[in-house]
Amino acid sequence: MIVVHHLNNSRSQRILWMLEELGFEYEIRFYKRSADMSAPADLRRIHPLGKSPIVEDQDELGKRIVLVEAGAICEYLVDRAGGRMGPSNPAERLPYRQFLHYAEGSVMPVLFAALVASKVPLLGRLAARKVRKMIDVHLDFIESELESRKWFAGETMTAADVMMSFPLEAAKARAGLGRERPATMAWIDRIHALPAYRKALEKGGPYAFAKE
Repeated sequence: MIVVHHLNNSRSQRILWMLEELGFEYEIRFYKRSADMSAPADLRRIHPLGKSPIVEDQDELGKRIVLVEAGAICEYLVDRAGGRMGPSNPAERLPYRQFLHYAEGSVMPVLFAALVASKVPLLGRLAARKVRKMIDVHLDFIESELESRKWFAGETMTAADVMMSFPLEAAKARAGLGRERPATMAWIDRIHALPAYRKALEKGGPYAFAKE
């Protein structure tokens, strides 16, 4: 059985959603952040990086597999499911691949920079203005993409949408994403209404970024 090492208020919530969409059986092992919001040392016993999500599984020969990085985990689960939640037609392959990696490769670093800047007096305020411009560039790009289609890869929900959920939920909670970008907000409303998303929330426990 698949095991998810799940940290509260983290990227691992979207892995639970992915597993619910695919209908896989899985076990959750829960971890809580420390007072400084860092991950607990217990996660390092599972993987040297000590970060979440971590997924454990077995290959065809029964050998233990340990995976980190949400994008790699999503790709693994798509393969394990025989391509379900991957691109359903050739036209979706490029946007699917782009947004699957864009979530962590481009958007999250900027959001993290904004968080760091907010913690530093004076210099942080100067940096925050520059980071704000970068965030707006990304949010405007995302809005333009979702104005032209329902989901990130096309007309079908894919793992790319799962990957994009955390940065956009974080942007809504902490980086000013609001109703002035209606296509993006409609997309967030859509994923929050999905039965599999709601079930993953119930199983995963408190998750601040899904609050309305």
